[in-house]
Amino acid sequence: MLRTLADGRFHSGEAMAQQLGCSRTLVWQAVHHLENEFGLTVFSVRGQGYRLPAPFALLDVTSVRAGLDERAANVFTLALADEIDSSNTQLTTRAAQGAPHGLVLAAERQTAGRGRLGRRWQMRLGAGLTFSLLWRFDRGLSGLAGLSLVVGIAIVRALREFGVPVALKWPNDVLLDGRKLAGILIELSGDALGPAAVVIGIGLNVASPGEVDQPVADLADAGCKVGRNALLAALLNQLAEVLAQFDRDGFAAFRDEWHQLAAFIGQPVRLSFSHGEPVDGSAVGVDDSGALLVDGTAGRRVFHVGEVSLRAAP
Repeated sequence: MLRTLADGRFHSGEAMAQQLGCSRTLVWQAVHHLENEFGLTVFSVRGQGYRLPAPFALLDVTSVRAGLDERAANVFTLALADEIDSSNTQLTTRAAQGAPHGLVLAAERQTAGRGRLGRRWQMRLGAGLTFSLLWRFDRGLSGLAGLSLVVGIAIVRALREFGVPVALKWPNDVLLDGRKLAGILIELSGDALGPAAVVIGIGLNVASPGEVDQPVADLADAGCKVGRNALLAALLNQLAEVLAQFDRDGFAAFRDEWHQLAAFIGQPVRLSFSHGEPVDGSAVGVDDSGALLVDGTAGRRVFHVGEVSLRAAP
């Protein structure tokens, strides 16, 4: 139904029923499903039929591939899903079944989207970009420290191509005006000494904020009207470059760039944990493994990515 209405023009109930091979009653029910379940507005005019307020740009493999540079086109294989539970969950399953390096799975709608620490991440249909990619490393799990920070650098590079002034928050968030614009979820499998399979999930608010547990922003807030297909292509171009370099050189090669893009450096912060009391201090930066350095009353402490969240100090 959505693909039929995506052009933004009127379609009669009778014509859609014939096209879809169903009754007009089922067409009417599907229209209400788009409104009630997907949060879309559908105009209904007697004698003309149904239409969306504006054309709806669905994700499209051909359009995305048209925006890929040579490196990314040679690395990535694109797959799209209309609706799944979670792109990370699905791609993790495929990885265990031998899915190829560079497989990208993007979803129009996720029914069980999630972020780091199991947090819920839901988006209105068409208002965000959610995808996961599979990257296979010869190095082991112990050599992948700082990967989420490198992925953040790729996202910032891509967004700055469109004039969006974003910053990074350790370890896996992209901020716009101090609010969460995008998040990264990395899930690892493999051996300590290698090889390792990594599923990198990215969720980015395009037209309206996703459903998360902190202040959020979207690209519209920055006046950016880039389409999701062009945005996905730009992200994949940058990811292909930084992941290849990370595979060769590790996080140390990106440390200085991360510091230039990071929020909260030199500022008071609070670290919260799944267990135990929070820690207050001043964020100094990160070391060559991507671990956060914080100066506090007990001196300098090192925090690795795990069950820890960073916020500005209250």
